[in-house]
Amino acid sequence: MKKTFFTTTALLCCFVVCFAAAIIADLSGKWTGSVKTPDGNEFPLSYTLKADSGKLTGIASSPQGDVAITDGKTNGTDFSFNVSVNGTDIKHSGKYYTGADTIGLDIDYQGMKMHSTLKRAQ
Repeated sequence: MKKTFFTTTALLCCFVVCFAAAIIADLSGKWTGSVKTPDGNEFPLSYTLKADSGKLTGIASSPQGDVAITDGKTNGTDFSFNVSVNGTDIKHSGKYYTGADTIGLDIDYQGMKMHSTLKRAQ
């Protein structure tokens, strides 16, 4: 009885770990969308992300060039990172929606809060 219980528990733990790793791995890739600023302007967004063991790295691309992502962290489907533009860190936090294969991204630029939905680039 105890052996069956421990075997079942061990298999369940392995399944949970593999499922969590699959979710994090799915965040990796290129994501695109746009963000509308409070003054009504709309800007394209493009991020290439790489998730590995709770760390998030990658590149944020814009018409002005590419910028490295810093301080990237993942926790299941939640994540956060910074992008430095002209010496100012822009905080990003988001949630990966596995079923829709989209990202809800909140951007805090010097107290100005914006939201965007990004889709995986094909």
